[in-house]
Amino acid sequence: MPPPPTASAWSETVDASQSPDHRQISPVSGHAGERFWRAIRESVLRAVVVDDDAIRLLAVAMLAHGHVLIEDVPGVGKTLLARAFSRALGLDFARVQGTPDLLPGDVLGASILDGASFRFIPGPIFTNVLLVDEINRATPRTQSALLEAMEEGNVSIEGETRALPDPFLVLATENPIELEGTFALPEAQLDRFLVRIRLGYPSRSDEAGIARRYQAQTDPLDSVGRVDAPASMIEMREAARTVHVSTPVEGYIVDLVRATRARADVRLGGSPRATVALYRAAQAAAYLDGRDFVAPDDVKALVPAVLAHRILLDIDRQLRGATAEDVIEAILHDVAVPPIEETAAEVGG
Repeated sequence: MPPPPTASAWSETVDASQSPDHRQISPVSGHAGERFWRAIRESVLRAVVVDDDAIRLLAVAMLAHGHVLIEDVPGVGKTLLARAFSRALGLDFARVQGTPDLLPGDVLGASILDGASFRFIPGPIFTNVLLVDEINRATPRTQSALLEAMEEGNVSIEGETRALPDPFLVLATENPIELEGTFALPEAQLDRFLVRIRLGYPSRSDEAGIARRYQAQTDPLDSVGRVDAPASMIEMREAARTVHVSTPVEGYIVDLVRATRARADVRLGGSPRATVALYRAAQAAAYLDGRDFVAPDDVKALVPAVLAHRILLDIDRQLRGATAEDVIEAILHDVAVPPIEETAAEVGG
């Protein structure tokens, strides 16, 4: 069996007729993933003051064909980050505000009578990047309407299955502080999100930088340039899936997820879907680093974002102040990391 293609099968091509901010990356030569990461990071940071980790997790989710849950207090830039990311990729963007009276048809679309026949009006879900703001304010009925779309890439409306655009990424936000009038996401839906992101408050200097940007321009999004086209994104997503995962690293991924199910202080651990999510996310992360193999450090860096929201702690432990992040930290300490030599040896062979 031949070795998987490396990042050296890719390259970046620049159209001189386009602006410097519109750089297209196409499958021709080396390290396209690394160049794509540098370009998307630079473009998004022109509008948003945020840690690199948040942007990187969005890129990982897009390449791994996953979805993102952004959990944080209001006003820290969740919506701006989502809009800047979609604009940088040149993708269609739509936003839905979660409210108790939001109906599935408001998200999916509906048919209306047009003359003697019915005509389907697509809902906001028919886009590339869908921001569902405050998803936990929508009713369970509306939340469940997203399940098929997030998992299958299509929706069933009035007995007909309709395909969604590709690529398709759901960015859902929720406020973990204000719980009155909200509907907690069930475990089945939380499991559909590849990663969970928490932005946190900016530092003093970063907050001053945010204010300064709004002094200089009305809308920071105006400075975001497009770095890639949707067709190239699909091709890069397929290339990311060819990144090699050695047997020791594969075992490390499985052991980490199984460890969440073996702890007495955890009521519900990660499922096999979590294993697949960590596997694909690690491939995407390695691709963004310009490598054709996954290293143990790729896995370790992604474990909190991929697994923490899939874990339910024992009630007693929760009352004592324990968090899922504490459990993840303990698991990372307990599970043996495969030596990098073993990984390198298998890749080299």
